[in-house]
Order: sequence, then structure tokens, then C-alpha cells
Amino acid sequence: MILQGKRVALPPAPVVHQRFEAHARSRPDAVAVFRADEQVTYAGLDARANRFAHFLTARGHGRGAKVGICLDYSVDMVVTLLGTLKAGAAYVPFDPTYPAARLRLLLGQVPGLALIVASPATTALVGSAPVEVVTPDQLSAHLEGLPATAPDVPVTGDDLCYAVFTSGSTGTPKLTAIRHEGWFNLLNWLVLEYGLHPGSHNLVVSAFGFDLSQRSLMTPLFCGATQYLLASRNFDAAMAYRMLTRHDIRTVHCASSTLYLLVDWETARGGTALTGLDYVLFGGEPLHAERLADWACREGNTCTLLHQYGVAECTDVATSYDLADHWSGGHDIAPVGRPVHNTDIHVLDDQLRGVGAGEQGEICVSGTSVGAGYLNGEGPESGRFTTVLVDGVPRRLYRTGDRGHVTEAGELVVAGRMDAQVKVRGMRIDPTDIERALGRLTGVRQAAVVVGHTDAGDAELIAFVVPAGDELGENDVRTRLLETLPRNMVPARVINIPRIPLSPHGKADRAALADTFRSQYAASGASK
Repeated sequence: MILQGKRVALPPAPVVHQRFEAHARSRPDAVAVFRADEQVTYAGLDARANRFAHFLTARGHGRGAKVGICLDYSVDMVVTLLGTLKAGAAYVPFDPTYPAARLRLLLGQVPGLALIVASPATTALVGSAPVEVVTPDQLSAHLEGLPATAPDVPVTGDDLCYAVFTSGSTGTPKLTAIRHEGWFNLLNWLVLEYGLHPGSHNLVVSAFGFDLSQRSLMTPLFCGATQYLLASRNFDAAMAYRMLTRHDIRTVHCASSTLYLLVDWETARGGTALTGLDYVLFGGEPLHAERLADWACREGNTCTLLHQYGVAECTDVATSYDLADHWSGGHDIAPVGRPVHNTDIHVLDDQLRGVGAGEQGEICVSGTSVGAGYLNGEGPESGRFTTVLVDGVPRRLYRTGDRGHVTEAGELVVAGRMDAQVKVRGMRIDPTDIERALGRLTGVRQAAVVVGHTDAGDAELIAFVVPAGDELGENDVRTRLLETLPRNMVPARVINIPRIPLSPHGKADRAALADTFRSQYAASGASK
């Protein structure tokens, strides 16, 4: 089964930052970025980004280079991001919400890293990097002496623009790269499909390392709007809602779990800021539509909820669906819709043959959205990028590992993962990664991680540990894991068990563990 996205011609050089530059010329005094008491115009942002681009090219970090960014959301972050693109380089987010140990692991996964831009508050997190770490403050005097005009760098649609980390089935994070053409195609689709314009101001609410955050950061600059940034390293629902109330923000991109929090906040206070948005573009994990139904269907709600599906390897978004159709459509699972421009969705069997409408298979993506592949070596996942013949023509596609089917109406429905990877709060997580971190803790002989669900239906990670001696304290294990893992990868529960059950194939039987958890906590009356 193939769903074909609309074919839309792209410019000869589909380069993302050139659309921003056009707005800087036509609307130089418009506000480009706003954070707390700091704001910068399009002209000011363009000039600062140009100076940083000249700094990079003078160092030899131009076209093809990879520049790490470990900054909190700020004007400096956006300057660094745009300047990197203008120099022809690709940026790599190093999320400052991650612990230093996690960042040390990620730093070792970037081949040919040129340098890292950090701040005094984040420098220590990347201090182990084998490359130079610079701060905007250190560079400010030098940058002022560099040209405010764009460097003469011939960036093309084939050049890399960014690379983000995503979990791999081996337990080692994979660094997946995106080309300008794919990113331009995504942003151009958003503008054309949903009529985004210079008034479509955006608020960023997701962490910098998330693939979703890359399009959230760039979309308003691509359409000439204002980018609003939270003055907080971690997501703060109260702060986010205050900004929605006080500013003319029209769009928000977020994971489903973040949307639940915002909806709960508004519902509890009887507000209307969220209902008055133009769009919330969300996804990244299985949707619990019942969490949104009452709010979405209440009188006066004019916000369009776009339920979207995609993977980091394919420029983040592959399909989109207006959730308004779900409330009246009677679907058991809300669809994720139809493909973005110049992108096709294939549902294939295990022999990579198409299945019929309604039949389940592996969801694969082909077309402009497919990224450049993994940068950090050859591994089992390199085979996820493959080539198939479609009507006798070879097509490069990415095998997502997700199961799904296409409805008779031509809408994609995602049923779950085909392998052990899971999505929790919008982030794709490999339990093996967490199990290895648990196994390194003193007192842990063996561990297995599964996904459970709270009473509200939210996914949460459950760790089963076999202690080497005395039982392990749940809070102690979680505290020690926070030294090496991001908070979103630390299990919500830690349960001591005498042994890990095995499947007939000799692997940890996660289904049996999940059943154990459900029966144990159902008996105790605890949250699932």
C-alpha cells in the first residue's frame, strides 16, 4: 500500500536559511526572536548570524563541517544555529537538560566535530569534548569586527543542515543527519498547507535535543513570524501558559504528553489561551484522544489539532491529520493522516511487498523527507535505509520499525512498534540503553525495562532489577541513574525481583514482566 504526498516543485536551491534572509530584507524591523526581556529584529538577527558564519568559515569550519551547540534557549542559540547554516555547516544539538555523563557518550558519537558553542552555564557539561568549546561572550568582541553581510558560501539542498541523536536497537545513540532539501520541503509544506504567515508567531516548548524542536525553532523564521522562547531550561507548564496568555502566539509544536499538560492547565483554570491558537502540531507517541476530547469539543475552541507522525531519520514529520475529523469519525485509533509534500508512505510486509488497505505492515517512508542516514558508523540500523522497486523504479526508503495500516479513506494509522523501542513523552527510547545503565550500578545483578501505563493512560518506564545482595531502594536507584541518563529515560518505578523471566528465544520476557507489574499493582490498588 502506498500513500503519495502531493508533488510540489522546490526552488533550485532549497536552502532553509535563505527564506529567513528574504524576510530580513523585506521586514527588517519585525521581531524575530523574543525571550524574557530580550528581543532581536530580523535585521539584527541576520547581521549577528552573518558575523558568526564568517567566524566559522575563517576557522575552516564551513561547508560540510559539524558544529555542536550546547546552549539554553536564547537569542544566542538562534544566532549560532543560523550562523552555522549560513557557513554551510550542519549543527548538532547537545541538550543542556541531559546530565554530563550522557553528553560525554554523545560527544563520542560525532565524527569530525569541528567545535562546540556553549555558555558559562553549560560549558562544564561538554568539557570532555576533544574539540574547542567557545562561548558567545568570549567571541563578542571578535565578532563585532567581522562583516555583517552574508558569507559567499554556495549551500545546496544536498548539504546537511542538522543532525540529531536518536536511540538505536544496539543501545548506542545514533546520529541521524538531515539535508536542507528535506527540511526546506517540510517547512514549505507547513506554510503552504496551513497558511502560516508573518503573524504565525510560535512558542517553543520542547527540549533542544528533540527532533521536533528543530522545525519548531525554524518554522516561524521561515514564514517571517516571531519565535518566542521560554526562559527556562526545562519545560514549565505554568510559564508556557502565561506566555500563551500574554503574547499573540498562534502555533505550538509539541509531544502529545506536553499537550495533555497544557490542556489540563487550561481546563483547571478555565482559561482560553490554548483554545484560541491557530494550530497545535503534536505527536511523537501513541495518542490518548480521550485526554483531549472534552477540551477539544468545548464551545468556542477554534484551535486546530494536527496529529502528526514521523521519525527523526525522515525530517521529523511524514504525515498529518486534523483531529477534528476523529471526533465524528468513530475510529478506534486516531489516524495520523496523509503524507507531506513530495513524500510517500509505504506499508510493506516482511518481504518488502506492499499490503492492501486495512492490512498491517511495516511503515516505510520514501521521497524528499528521507534523511542522509546515520553519521556515526555502520551498524544494524544502517539497513533501515534501503532501496525498493516501485513500478520498476528504484526508490530509497527508510524502514521505521513501526506497524500500521491504511484505512479505506486513505489515512495512515500507526499501531505500535515492531521491535523493542518505545516512545515515552514523545521521545523514542530503547530499553536496552536504560538496562545497560542499570547494569553498571553497584548492587544491580540484572535488569529489564518495560513500559507500563498510569491510570490516566500515559506511558511510563518500569525497571525490574535483580539485586546482587540486599533489595535496592527505588529512590536510590533513580537518583543514581540521573547521574548518567536524561530525566525522561529514568524509570518511574523500580521493582526488585528474584530473576528475569525469559522467552522461548532466551531473551528477557518483557510481556511477562508487564503482566507481573499490572497484577502486582492492581492487587495493591497502586497506579498502573
